[in-house]
Amino acid sequence: MQLVVLGLNHKSAPINVREQFSFDKSEVSTALDEVYHYDNISECVVLSTCNRTEIYAVLEDVNDPHQYMLTLMKELKHTDSIDEEAFFLLEGEDCIEHLFRVAASLDSLVLGEGQILSQLKTAYLSAATAGFTGAVFNILFQKAIHVGKLIRTQTGIANTPVSVSYTAVNLAEDSLDKPLSEATVLILGAGKMSELTATHLQAKGVKTIFVSNRTFSKAELLARRFNGQAIKLDDFVEQAKLADIIITSTGSPHYIVKAEHARDIIKARHGKPIVMIDIAVPRDIDPVVAQMDGIYLFNIDALESVVEANKHIRQAEAKKAEPMIQLAMDEINEKLNYLSVRPMMVQLSDKGETIRRRELHRALVKLPHATEHDIKMMDSMSRMIVRKLLREPMIRLSEIAGTEEEGLYWELFRDIFNLKVETDHEK
Repeated sequence: MQLVVLGLNHKSAPINVREQFSFDKSEVSTALDEVYHYDNISECVVLSTCNRTEIYAVLEDVNDPHQYMLTLMKELKHTDSIDEEAFFLLEGEDCIEHLFRVAASLDSLVLGEGQILSQLKTAYLSAATAGFTGAVFNILFQKAIHVGKLIRTQTGIANTPVSVSYTAVNLAEDSLDKPLSEATVLILGAGKMSELTATHLQAKGVKTIFVSNRTFSKAELLARRFNGQAIKLDDFVEQAKLADIIITSTGSPHYIVKAEHARDIIKARHGKPIVMIDIAVPRDIDPVVAQMDGIYLFNIDALESVVEANKHIRQAEAKKAEPMIQLAMDEINEKLNYLSVRPMMVQLSDKGETIRRRELHRALVKLPHATEHDIKMMDSMSRMIVRKLLREPMIRLSEIAGTEEEGLYWELFRDIFNLKVETDHEK
């Protein structure tokens, strides 16, 4: 068994590379369907967010996991072009530790942001529903989700509502030449990120919020929640001419705000500047807009400057999470090691139980006058005898799980107890 993760994130690749390899919800489903045909992949989870794309896999007998996973990524994204330097590959314990750190938002662009935990849970449940998780990933991902929740509740890493959306609002506030309470804001997109952004804007005192979305009913729902106004997506350019801030977070694969839109907007404003913040991946705003006078354009990568401002505070809290990560690593390694010897332990236990029941039945045949109390006593005593006889062998099996001695003990136990179980290597 080879436990691996291939991925890229905000630290390893710029946004133009990350958006090439992002997966939306339907693409994740399609990717899992394609993985079904790979004989060397027994379990798989695809995690794709605005700042990372990661494919976790349990591989069987792959000679070069790095190249195998790179080829898998190319085939899932249907491309022959891939910048190998943008991707990282982690194996074994490094993979597990990375997953735990991702779940705890220790690896996020905004340290302590809360979205990644729900995104990880969604990715795991999608794979589990599709039948692509088994004993390893069910244990591993459930533990990761537990660790993420534990760190958020037992450290101060999440006490301040710092997230991509919150950072975007701070960036808008810093760039604006008036108080946010006096600003008119246009939000393009009505998803979770837009909802979080609107929440932070309202908390900052913004009173005038317009929401536009391809599905107008969703724009209406979000606008109503924040006492805003919904507008049709076809009309967003006209409304943008009156806005001080535009924040985009749609799931569109194409630019929503194109260069010609931006030129119309700035022309109508007669030199009055406008702040545009694009927090979508793929990007919603054509990057050439940044070159136009009167427009201040920021994308996901630009948020790093704001993140740095409070980084030392969040890092101090993050240090408290390190012992918790290590404890979780120790616990999960015990569980994963145990999996390798569990088939033998189960068969050994089953054999002991079969013998116990057979001998108890023979004894009871010779004791026709045994009372119900007598039968219960003999049943309890025989169970205890088997349990105590097998206790030491079971403990020793769990101790050597995952060590070099494991193969020797497989042979020894099979010979002594006449078991039929096979190792994974022999199957």
